[in-house]
Amino acid sequence: MRLVAAWDRPKPLVELARNGLGEGRQVAETIFEAFRASTAAAPDNAFICVPAGTSYAPDGIELTYQDVMQRVAALTECYRHAGYGLGHRVALLVENRPDYFLHLLALNAVGASVVPVNPDHRHAELLYQMQHSGVVLAVALPHHIERLRAVADELAGQFVVLSVNGSPERLSSPVRPAAAGTLDRRTEAGIFYTSGTTGRPKGCLTTNDYWLSAGEWFFTLAKSGGRFSIAPGKDRLFNPMPVFHVHAGVVALMPMLLSQGCVIRPEYFSAKRWWNEVSTSRATIVHYIGAVPQALVALDSSPHERAHSVRFGFGAGMEPAIHREFEERFGIPHLEVWGMTEVGRWTANDQDPRPIGVRAIGRALGPLEARVVGEHNSDVAAGAEGELVVRLAGENPRKGFFAGYLDDEAATEAGWSGGWWHSGDIVRQDEDGIIYFVDRRKNMIRRSGENIAATEVETVLCRHPAVDQIAILPVPDEKAGEEIFACVVPAPSRTADTQLAHDIANYCKEQLAYYKAPGWILFLDRMPVTATQKINKAQIFAPGLDPRTLAGVIDLRRTKKRN
Repeated sequence: MRLVAAWDRPKPLVELARNGLGEGRQVAETIFEAFRASTAAAPDNAFICVPAGTSYAPDGIELTYQDVMQRVAALTECYRHAGYGLGHRVALLVENRPDYFLHLLALNAVGASVVPVNPDHRHAELLYQMQHSGVVLAVALPHHIERLRAVADELAGQFVVLSVNGSPERLSSPVRPAAAGTLDRRTEAGIFYTSGTTGRPKGCLTTNDYWLSAGEWFFTLAKSGGRFSIAPGKDRLFNPMPVFHVHAGVVALMPMLLSQGCVIRPEYFSAKRWWNEVSTSRATIVHYIGAVPQALVALDSSPHERAHSVRFGFGAGMEPAIHREFEERFGIPHLEVWGMTEVGRWTANDQDPRPIGVRAIGRALGPLEARVVGEHNSDVAAGAEGELVVRLAGENPRKGFFAGYLDDEAATEAGWSGGWWHSGDIVRQDEDGIIYFVDRRKNMIRRSGENIAATEVETVLCRHPAVDQIAILPVPDEKAGEEIFACVVPAPSRTADTQLAHDIANYCKEQLAYYKAPGWILFLDRMPVTATQKINKAQIFAPGLDPRTLAGVIDLRRTKKRN
C-alpha cells in the first residue's frame, strides 16, 4: 500500500547519547518515528508478546516490529484518508490487547492524540470522559460498542464509534477537519485521566516529549550504576497492569520501543498464572504495582516460581514487610520506585546497598531534581517529614512533564507553585539523600493500582435516599493494598442493616466502576463536623484504631466483582 508523502518524509532526529541511549543512538520527534527507527534497525525482533491462555488468543501471540509496522501502515493510511490528524483526539477502549498499540502508533503517525479508556467505566463515567476530552472517534472492542454508541447518541454526534473488527477503510470523516502544523515532540500524544482530590477525574495532557522522555529515562537510570539495566534488542518487559494507566501504557512501553525490545502484555493480572506467563514469555524485566507482590507472596510455594529469566522487578507500593521475603523466595531484586502521571519520570531505590524493609524510593537522579518542603516551600531538615516536590534541572523545569490538566489551568499552575511540581506525597529524606515515602496528602484511596477519589464516591452515595451523611476513608487491605471504607449515617426512616449496606453498594456499582464501591460499611448515629459543618474525617475514629475491627462493620469485599 502506497502511503502519502507526509509518511515518507523523515523528521529531524535528535542525538540522545547524553541521555544514556549510547553513542550514536537517535530517536525521532514522535512516538511513531521512534518506532519506525527501531523497525528499520531490527525488523525481526519481537515487539509485542501475548502469553498463551488469553481468552482471545489461547495459543498466544508474538508480533515482530515488521509485523506491527505492516498493520500500523495500513491503519495509518485509513486514518489519513478519512481526514484524521493534528488536533483530533481518539478514545481507545480496546483493553490490554495488541490493538491498543497498533492504533496508538497509527494515530500518532497522523498527529492525533489518544484517550485510553478504562473498560470498567459505567455510562456516567464514559459520558464525562468522552465529553470532557472532546474525542471525535472511539475505537473499541465489539463488546463495548453498544454502550459507546449510547454515549455518542447522548452527545449528539460529537464522535463516531469504530469496532476494531470493523472496516477502517470505510471510516467516516471527523466532525471537524484536522489542524495544520508540524508534528514534533511538543505535539499532544495522549490524555490520561487520573483521580484528584475533587469528584471529577483530571485529564493529564501528554506530548510526544513526555512519552519519549519516559523511555529515555529508563536508559538514564541504567547508566547510573544501580540495578536498572537494559540490553538493547534483548530485553522483554512483562507488565500485567491496564494500559489506560501511565505505568503500563507509557513506562513499560517506551523503553522497549526505543531499544528494539519486547512488550509482554497478558490479558490481566492473575496471581495463579503469573509465573507460567512470566517464564513462558521469557520475560527479563517485570513491572507491577504493590498489590502484585502481595498476591504472589500469598501463593503456595511452587517450583515454577524460580523457573524464570527475570533480572529485576520494579514498581511502587510494595509492603516493606514482604520486600525481603519476595526477593529471597523468587530470586528477583525488587526496585521500589516513585512516580506519578504528571511527572513522567521516577525515582528508584536501586543503588546498592539498598534499604529493604522500609519504603525507600531512592534518590532523584539528574536531571530530575527533588526537594522535601514544608510550609511556604521551605526545605525541611534531614529526617523531617514534608511534601515531595520535583522539577527538571535547566531552563525548562517542566520539560518532559505532563503539559497540564485539560481545561484546568488553575489546577496546573497550583501544582507548579514556586517552580516545582508538588506531588502531594509526604516523604522524609535522610542525610545520604535517600527519600522515604510516608503517606499521601491527597484525599485518595489506591486500590489494586487504581487511584480512587473519595469525593467522587461520596458525591454518588450522598444521592442515595437512605444516606443522610457519608464519609469515604481508606483502610489497609491484604490483597488490594487499600480498600474503601464507608461511614454512613442513615436517613431517620431507614434501618441500618446488612440489606441496606448491600443496597448502598449496589447503587454505587450502578454508576461507578465496581472497584469504587465500598468494601466495608459501618453505620453511625452521627459524625463529627468542623466549624463550617463539613465532616471531620480525622475525628471519626481514634488515632491508630482500625475501623474494620469495630462491632457492626459489614464486609462487602466479596461483592466487588467485575461484571
